[in-house]
Amino acid sequence: MPFKAGDAGKGAGLFKTRCAQCHTLGAGEPHKVGPNLHGVFGRKTGQADGYSYTAANVNKGITWDEQTLFEYLENPKKYIPGTKMAFAGLKKDKDRNDLVTYLKEATA
Repeated sequence: MPFKAGDAGKGAGLFKTRCAQCHTLGAGEPHKVGPNLHGVFGRKTGQADGYSYTAANVNKGITWDEQTLFEYLENPKKYIPGTKMAFAGLKKDKDRNDLVTYLKEATA
């Protein structure tokens, strides 16, 4: 299923409960367990300055956009075997649409 714009407000709630413990969004904010996601759209995997990625993430070589994030967030370990991201994923398409819509706004 392709990405479809969702509800950014609901995506913000999902980010707060499912992602914020490991990721930050604002420009200049520090990395946590996971990288800061500011500027993630249009960036290749494994390229946030100052974050130590696995070789699997660096070598995946895809560019993050709405569709690639939508697919990745369903099951990160399946999408990038060898990633250190411990998140199991969001199985519901609607949740992923909402989260990606929020991330697009919040990381620009």
